[in-house]
Amino acid sequence: MALAAALLLCLVTAVSDGDTLHADCDGGEALTVRVHAIDAPESGQPHGRNARRLLARLALHREVELRCVDRDRYGRAVCAVQVPPTEDPDAPPSVDAGEAMLEAGMAWWYQQYADAQTPPARRRYAAAEARARRARVGLWKAANPTPPWQWRREQRALDTDDPERVH
Repeated sequence: MALAAALLLCLVTAVSDGDTLHADCDGGEALTVRVHAIDAPESGQPHGRNARRLLARLALHREVELRCVDRDRYGRAVCAVQVPPTEDPDAPPSVDAGEAMLEAGMAWWYQQYADAQTPPARRRYAAAEARARRARVGLWKAANPTPPWQWRREQRALDTDDPERVH
């Protein structure tokens, strides 16, 4: 599938964590999807389980719209995800799941990938994260939460420091 600007209608069948979901799309294609431009806490981090729960509440068993921009190094489709409003799950997808995760304080705006966002999306994501930080909601309740990319790097360092560690 050519992912550049691909627009797909899909049913979300599973949610792995706060930024990864599985979907069955038109034409029978099953995709593992990385939500574009956010990074949610890992399951072993504070708020990791809450982030997964929120993404599941937003998307699981719902028809979503995916605007895919790339594939990541794990082969996942990287897509902006539009979901139906939570108050009307049968409505057409109109809510940006990444922005909702940021607004709830359940993810960081992954600015490393902001170039693939439209300027209005970049502004919305920056504002959503800033509002969550100011309101100290979700992961922003902590004085200095550890971003997932830093946490993963620390976990890899632990793995290489301890040769006895079971993988």
